[in-house]
This record gives sequence, structure tokens and C-alpha cells, in this order.
Amino acid sequence: MSTVLISGASVAGPTLAYWLHRHGFDVTVVEKASALRGGGYAIDIRGTALDVVDRMGLLPDLRATHVGTRRITFLHPDGGVITSVRPDAVAGGVEGRDLEVRRGNLAELLYAAVRDDVEFLFDDTIVALDDHADGVDVTFRGGARRTFDLVIGADGLHSVVRSLVLGPEEQFHRYLGYCFAGFTMPNELGLSHEGVLWNTPGRAAVLYALGESENVHGFLSFALPEPPFHAFRDPAAQRDLVASVFADDGWEIPRMVAAMRDSDDLFFDVVSQIHLPRWSSGRVALVGDAAFAPSFLTGQGTSVALVGAYMLAGHLATAPDHTRAFAAYERSTRPFVELNQALVTEGNASMFPNTAEALAERNAALLKLTSLPADTGRPAHSALQLPTFTQH
Repeated sequence: MSTVLISGASVAGPTLAYWLHRHGFDVTVVEKASALRGGGYAIDIRGTALDVVDRMGLLPDLRATHVGTRRITFLHPDGGVITSVRPDAVAGGVEGRDLEVRRGNLAELLYAAVRDDVEFLFDDTIVALDDHADGVDVTFRGGARRTFDLVIGADGLHSVVRSLVLGPEEQFHRYLGYCFAGFTMPNELGLSHEGVLWNTPGRAAVLYALGESENVHGFLSFALPEPPFHAFRDPAAQRDLVASVFADDGWEIPRMVAAMRDSDDLFFDVVSQIHLPRWSSGRVALVGDAAFAPSFLTGQGTSVALVGAYMLAGHLATAPDHTRAFAAYERSTRPFVELNQALVTEGNASMFPNTAEALAERNAALLKLTSLPADTGRPAHSALQLPTFTQH
């Protein structure tokens, strides 16, 4: 029985662990957090990814946690309403089929599906890898050393495994020209099952209510020509940067900035993608955001991670060896990934226009918008037909 170490217990990692265990592998998952990560913000599952969770038997439970956002309201800079539309009309999905769930709900279901069959090592991480002919020697932060047949990095946009085997992130990181800050704040507008999106050229603010709650998720996004490297590991600098960008804006922005400054759950990052010339090296491979982050602006990060994990596990189970499995995984999955990455290009996010002209064009389009034909607005969502992998 081949042994596999997976780094990361978010979405791609537990999904890969589930399918590898189903195919007869001995799986260990290491996670740097001390426990399973929750997080109440919404993620979408669409297209081919729905087939993955269906084959895992999770679809009924996920449907039971469906958020059911009823509308997205777009606002002028002065807070006046432009229009309200159904979420599927702007996302290009299929009403009644696509899922919107809290990230924590998905993480809990994935973990529950594998926790009795897979070894989990929380509060630890990989610090060194020695890939050789007979396996991969792994050194953990806690001091332990173990050898595995294969190692898979499912450890996100800023992947440690990727940096250990392919080099620094900067050479693969494609900055898309935006930064964002996410945080929780009081629901003083009384929002329920809805989102409110405020725009001015180059800046956007979102208040998003998942159901009925005393709190909402606040997001502040803005265009910036170069990544703010000075702020990446400095929360105070992040708060100062966001506050300075939105200093002169009205509507609910002053209250959002104040909440952002006081927040104990601030998440700040740049909007970016990962583009790799290859997704593996020797006995080590990558999946999910570690291999091919599409960026949150595509709305496809979770779905692409689910599909990628399924495809990698299937090829490892059916190929004669890991070298051919990794090659087949990339050959079969890369076109799907690239279609989804292409949903957003540098400086071109349709919901977050950078210029007054682009904002006016978007608003005019919204006023004409009712819905999109099922799954044709964003064919990338279903561009890969999920194969059935049968071991020989």
C-alpha cells in the first residue's frame, strides 16, 4: 500500500485524502493550524465540482446548508440603488443546482468523511523534503522525520510545499491588480440573505449577510498597481493601507473602515493567481490553490480545488507509476483550470471596474440583466466531464 502525505486540510487536501483512501492508499494529512479551520464566509460549488461532491455522497448534506442568497444590490458612490439582481444572474450559474455554503460547513463535511480513515497531524507543517528514488523524506516543524512514497501540497496560495520543490512564490505569482480586506462586523443595516455592493472607480465595498445574523461579512477591495509587499506580514500596515485608500469615501465606508481596524478576524491579501509550468517534481505534486489558484474574483477557487483533487487521486490510482500519473493529471486537468483562470484577467474584473467608463458600462449592463441561460454564461464551470476511474 502506497503512503501519501498531504499538506493542507482545507478543501483540496481532505477531498484528495478521501479519494486516495477509496483507491487503497495509506494517507496522512498535516495541517499547520491547531484544529480544523472554520470560517463563515460563503463559497460556491458549481458545474463539475457538484459531480465530485455528489460522488462523495455529500451533496444532500451540502444542500441542507445552502445559504440561498436572494439578491445582490448594486449601489452608486452616494449609496443610491442602481439595481438588484439574483446571484446566479451575475455569476453565470444555474439557479436551483449551484451551491453557496459557508466555508466552515464544507470543511466540516469533508473532514467528517475522512477522519476515521486518514491520519491527521494538526499544529504541524513540513519544513524540509528530500525526494529520492525510494520515497520522500519529510522533516516536520515539530521535529519528527518520516518517509512517504508521495507528498502532495494542498497548502494554498502561499504553499510551503511549492516553495520547497519549485522555488519562491514570486516567480509563479500573477498579481491581478487588486487587494482586499475581509472582516466581520455588526449587521447595522439589517441585511438578510443578501449582499450589497458599493462601487467607485478602482474601489469596492461589500456587505454580505449569510442568512439572518447579528453580523455580516465586510469586504473592502481596491486597485493597486503593484503588490504591497511591505504589508503582507504586518497587520498594522494592512489596516493603515486600507484606511488610507478609503479615507474620503461616504456611504457605510467610514463604519466599515472602523470595523476593519477593530476586527480580530481580518484577512488581507492580494488578488492573484498561480501559474506553474508544471504541477509536480519527482515524487511531489501540487493541487488546489497551491498549483493553480484562479483568484476569488472568479468564484471558482473551491470548485477547481474539488475537481483537481478528484482527478489527481484517480490518475494516481490507475496509472502504472506516479510519474505517468502526475503527467496524466496535468494533461487532463490543465485545460479546465486555464479556462477558469481566464474568467478574470489582470486589471479586468467586471464587478470591480477601475475606470468611470467601465463602471458606467457595467451599470448599464446590470440594468438590462435578468438572468443568463443555464451554464452558458460561464461554460468554464462545467468544461470538464468527470471521468470514472477504475483500477486495473
